[in-house]
Amino acid sequence: MDLFTELVFLFSYVISILRISTAVDCITANQHIKDGETIISAGGNFELGFFHPGTSKNQYLGIWYKKVTPRTVVWVANRELPVTDSSGVLKVTHQGSLVILDGSNGLIWSSNSSRSARNPNAQLLDSGNLVIKSGNDSDPDNFLWQSFDYPGDTLLPGMKHGRNRMTGLDRYLSSWKSNDDPSKGDFTYGLDPSGSPQLFLRSGSTVIFRSGPWNGIRFNGFPELRPNPVFNYSFVFNEKEMYFTYKLVNSSVLSRLVLNPNGNVQRFIWIGRTKRWNVYSTAYKDDCDSYALCGAYSTCNIHRSPRCGCMEGFVPKFPHQWDTMDWSNGCVRKTPLDCQKGDGFAKCSGVKLPDTRNSWFNESMNLKECASLCLRNCSCSAYTNSDIKGGGSGCLLWFGDLIDVKEFTENGQDFYIRMAASELGQDAISKVTKRRWVIVSTVSVVGMILLSLVVTLYLLKKRLKRKGTTELNNEGAESNERQEDLELPLFDLDTILNATHNFSRNNKLGEGGFGPVYKGMLQDGKEIAVKRLSKESKQGLDEFKNEVIHISKLQHRNLVKLLGCCIHGQEKMLIYEYMPNKSLNFFIFDGIQSMVLDWPKRFVIVNGIARGLLYLHQDSRLRIIHRDLKADNVLLDNEMNPRISDFGMARSFGGNETQARTKRVVGT
Repeated sequence: MDLFTELVFLFSYVISILRISTAVDCITANQHIKDGETIISAGGNFELGFFHPGTSKNQYLGIWYKKVTPRTVVWVANRELPVTDSSGVLKVTHQGSLVILDGSNGLIWSSNSSRSARNPNAQLLDSGNLVIKSGNDSDPDNFLWQSFDYPGDTLLPGMKHGRNRMTGLDRYLSSWKSNDDPSKGDFTYGLDPSGSPQLFLRSGSTVIFRSGPWNGIRFNGFPELRPNPVFNYSFVFNEKEMYFTYKLVNSSVLSRLVLNPNGNVQRFIWIGRTKRWNVYSTAYKDDCDSYALCGAYSTCNIHRSPRCGCMEGFVPKFPHQWDTMDWSNGCVRKTPLDCQKGDGFAKCSGVKLPDTRNSWFNESMNLKECASLCLRNCSCSAYTNSDIKGGGSGCLLWFGDLIDVKEFTENGQDFYIRMAASELGQDAISKVTKRRWVIVSTVSVVGMILLSLVVTLYLLKKRLKRKGTTELNNEGAESNERQEDLELPLFDLDTILNATHNFSRNNKLGEGGFGPVYKGMLQDGKEIAVKRLSKESKQGLDEFKNEVIHISKLQHRNLVKLLGCCIHGQEKMLIYEYMPNKSLNFFIFDGIQSMVLDWPKRFVIVNGIARGLLYLHQDSRLRIIHRDLKADNVLLDNEMNPRISDFGMARSFGGNETQARTKRVVGT
């Protein structure tokens, strides 16, 4: 080693000592750190500071492993907007936000903390979580902001991979553009809440891979995920949150889950002896993990040639294409279903379950009840247990085509496909025939009794329905007109009870002056919102009638759609289409959620509300003033389009009327 090289080495060593010696546990609103001067160090495995990826001159604020060489970055703050020189500064504002400034004091990045703070400071926890807190308050629920809520390409132990159902916060991984460029790449890996939740790997909007649903032990598409000495894992699903997380069994082990720039998801373990990251597991293992490679009603087996094959009772939809290894159009039934004459089920064993985005589940049912429910619903295409622990429990139903089924050699799951009786084999046909014979015999013996009972029930139901309609029309004038306006589907009480799980607290969406509102799901998989008239409600029959009369005849993209009503004794309910994004009030008056509404979205929402009002005031069959228009009564669909709701206070006008008088103060 020559003198110059030795001096350079000695200088670098001294600088590294200085960096470590000047490390701090946290920074307050009166402090800042610059590139190459000071870093925040956690007591355990992580440290935070400015870095330059690869040979790039761009400067980023990141978190990396303290004792791992070469540097392994697990989180980047300003990944979309680097500091282009060495003048970056990290500061905590007196309002409790973490900001990165460039040399001219221009804002590069901000944490956008929205809660008020006293003596705010930023601290890097032993877990690798960068948090902003007020003073010495270490309660995670009181953190002003935390990096774990905004992951990059890496999932660390203790991070939540999923969604906050109350705030809408979506924690998902996004790849780096390249190994030297931390800006967002083409790939994302996150939890899709549709049906039974699954993890999806996407390139842009195209699905590349899915994990399958959680079955109580693991995501069904990860048969290798089992209890191990390195980490344990869990899936949390309640009314507030749904997320996957894992924790290390031995805190001295370093493990991370990474979405690589090439789109693969891998778990790494650090081996201190060899100073290398070893691959522990990989999500995408072979071609059969390619989403829907074999199309509908087929299975993929990597050890079979050809690897795609139709399920039993199905044939290729386009045989010529199938023979040329083009399996994308999948398979179709040999024999069409005949729900009225009686279908059955065929067992498909040891597989990755079909895509569950178009599914429905219930945790309280058993497999026999699940089969019966699927058999009664002609739209149900398959069923299985939603939880496989302890011999199995719960019910998972599919509606529509069965897609993306892979055969496993171990830890696969069974499910049951709806089939025409003629495709089920002689034993199954004999069972169906025997069941029909028993039914026919029973009907023959008690036919007259059943017929009498049916007639009695029919007359009773007709009388109750007539009574319900009479109740609605007893008060107020214009009886004939209102009877015409009440041409609305009537739901029976049992249907609503089944859809809302007997008005379960877990299904409650909120409560207004009319009464509580519950989320429900009909047997065909359609999601609904049920507004139940409270016995203590200050509103009552007048408002119930008013809502039905006014909204049942209104059809507009910016008005909520009334699907029907339910009248049973003292029970009065309105059934609406379900709006997954709640009300506008939920977004505009919440500091975090308000950031979701950028100005273009706000313009679309305001414009939609205006179109809805124009329709009510001018273009609808009835000229209507709402009289209770507020943020609470503007609901948002899955694309954030506004829908005006709650017409309990509404009033209609004649075609030539331009004003009217009211005797009471109502609404907004």
